[in-house]
Amino acid sequence: MADDDLLTVPEVMARLKLGRSAVYDLIRSKRLHSITIGRARRIPYGAYRAFVASRSEVIG
Repeated sequence: MADDDLLTVPEVMARLKLGRSAVYDLIRSKRLHSITIGRARRIPYGAYRAFVASRSEVIG
């Protein structure tokens, strides 16, 4: 998947194993970047990857 591909909120919910409210809270708090197209909310794949990377822990 390319960084500029767009994910829907349900796709992000499934990938993060979070509920709808939790994903919208991340968007509202600007921890997960999103764009609006008409009335549809989309999350760029690159923004999703950056969010996951920022939450990754280094075990060592």
